[in-house]
Amino acid sequence: MLKKAKSTINVLEHSLVPEMKIIAEGQVGSVLEKYGISSTSQLPQIKSNDPEVVALGAKEGNVIKIERVEPTGKCTYYRVVS
Repeated sequence: MLKKAKSTINVLEHSLVPEMKIIAEGQVGSVLEKYGISSTSQLPQIKSNDPEVVALGAKEGNVIKIERVEPTGKCTYYRVVS
């Protein structure tokens, strides 16, 4: 039987992975207000077992800020860990 090896690669450093970080609890309210929503449950979700979420050390309920560089400029997205 093969054992599943733990990843020794930091997925957050891969060139195709956008910049991601956990935002502070104090900043969540301003994000919700900016987008006109009342609860983090209204944000798109990202699974707690997603490799990037695991690498960040995020817990269920944390809000992740994702910044992607697109041809039209930098785009910011938010996801709640579920």
